[in-house]
Amino acid sequence: MKQKVIVFSQIDATVLDQLGRDYHVVVLNPKQGDINEQICTEVVDADAMIGAGRLLNETNLAPAQKLKIISTVSVGYDNYDVDYLTKNNIWLANTPHVLTETTADLAFTLLVSAARKVPELDRWTKQGEWKRTVGPAQFGQDIFGKTLGIIGLGNIGAAVARRGFYGFNMNILYHNRREKLALAQPLNARYCGLDELLSQSDFVVVAVDLNPESKALMGKAQFEKMQSHAVFVNIARGSVVDEEALVYALQQQQIFAAGLDVYQKEPLQSSPLFSLPNVVTLPHIGSATAETRLKMAKLAHKNLVDALEGRTPQYLVNG
Repeated sequence: MKQKVIVFSQIDATVLDQLGRDYHVVVLNPKQGDINEQICTEVVDADAMIGAGRLLNETNLAPAQKLKIISTVSVGYDNYDVDYLTKNNIWLANTPHVLTETTADLAFTLLVSAARKVPELDRWTKQGEWKRTVGPAQFGQDIFGKTLGIIGLGNIGAAVARRGFYGFNMNILYHNRREKLALAQPLNARYCGLDELLSQSDFVVVAVDLNPESKALMGKAQFEKMQSHAVFVNIARGSVVDEEALVYALQQQQIFAAGLDVYQKEPLQSSPLFSLPNVVTLPHIGSATAETRLKMAKLAHKNLVDALEGRTPQYLVNG
C-alpha cells in the first residue's frame, strides 16, 4: 500500500504529479469545506504533509497516528507548533537558501520604490496629474552612498547588504543577536546596537526570524529614533512590527516612507496603511517567482521523500 501524503496548499504541478506517482496523495480543497476539518479527517492515517501557509498544531494534528513529517514549502515556520511536533516525533523540514536572492531582490525593490515614490508617482502620472515639471511634492530620496541598516544579518539580510554595498556604494550597519564576522567583513559592515542603527541609518531593512525576542521589535519608541528622511522596509514577518506605531510614524512623517511585504494579519483585506501615500504594500511575495517557487517545491519534495524512505532530511527545523 502506498504511503499517504496530504497536500495542504498549492504547490508546483510537476512536483504534485511526481507525488501522485509515488504516493497516495490527498489534496485539500477549500471548496470542499473547512480546511481544518479536512485535516483532522485525513491526517488520521497520513504519513506526511506538504505545503505552506497553514496553521498546524495540536488542534488539527491531534488525530494523527503515524505522521512522520511536515515538509513546508517555506523558510519560515512560525505557522507550526514546533514544540508539539517534536514532542510527538513529527519532523518539520523547511526550504532555506533557495529563496535568499529572490527575497533580497524584493527587499531592494521595496526600498527603491518607497524612496523614489514609485507607486505614488505611477498613479499620479496615469491620473493625468503630470501637467508641468515636477516639484518638491514629487521628490524622493537618494539611495547611492547612503547608510543601510540591516536588522538580522542572516543569509537574506546579508544578500540585501551585498546589493547595497556593491550596487549602491552604501555604508552598512547591522544589528543581530551576535556578530556575524564572516558575513560582515567583506561588506565592511559594522555591528551596532539597535538604537544606534535606527538613528544612523537612512534605510532600515528588517530581515529577522520571528521569535520571542523579535516580536514587536519595532514599536513607537523605535520609529521615534529613526531619521525623518528614513525609509523602513520589512521582509521578515508582520509580527516583528507594531503596525499601529508604524502607521502613526508614517502619518506624522516621523519617517519618510515604508515598503512592506508582510503584515500582522494575512491576507490583509483592509488597513490604514492602504490610505497612506508614503507606503508601498505588497502581498507577501518575497519568494514569488516561478523559478524560485519551483526550487522551493523541489526541495520540500526531497525533504519529504527522504523522511518517508528512512533518511534524515537535510533541512530539519526540529532535527
